[in-house]
Amino acid sequence: MDPNTFPTKGNLMLAQNTLRMSKQGYELLDKKRNVLIREIMELNDKAKEVQASIDRVFTEAYRALQKANIKMGITNVEGLSYGVPHENSVAIRTRSVMGVEIPLVSYENTTGGAPLFGMGQTTSDLDVALHKFNHVKDLIVQLSMLENAAYRLAISIKKTQKRANALKNVTIPRYAALVKSIQETLEERERDEFTRLKVIKSKR
Repeated sequence: MDPNTFPTKGNLMLAQNTLRMSKQGYELLDKKRNVLIREIMELNDKAKEVQASIDRVFTEAYRALQKANIKMGITNVEGLSYGVPHENSVAIRTRSVMGVEIPLVSYENTTGGAPLFGMGQTTSDLDVALHKFNHVKDLIVQLSMLENAAYRLAISIKKTQKRANALKNVTIPRYAALVKSIQETLEERERDEFTRLKVIKSKR
């Protein structure tokens, strides 16, 4: 038998303190869950907008690339594509939302400045395709950041919900019942003691 369940005033104080802390913990977890849910809903809305933009810009980019292939030849376009530098400037930082580390992705667009090939050997369609694909790259970086953040928030929301449910459905009812039981037992003892003293006094 758990000694903390013995009906003593000390155990009553311990049970009351645990009950109070459990209720405070549940309130904090509930607030955290609400904040995280609002955050993930905002991220989902932004992700939908970015995904729609990616679909649109990708379509425009491939249309321009097809025109460039037709006018310049696929082999020539493929050869020029080798001159596009690889992206290696991606940097990842984090910010904290209610203890959840959210990634912040940034990078320096190395292909958005000076032309990568001469104007005499290309068409405007290739320039459009390059510009569109650069835009897609920007959007993909944004989308990866949003989806990663939403994934981390979803995991944290699940854990927070599990802990809140444990407090609400197990810990709080258990200690509420324990406090009530100890209080009733102590009150019964006090009544018995009062009655016993009264009887003793009347006999005297």
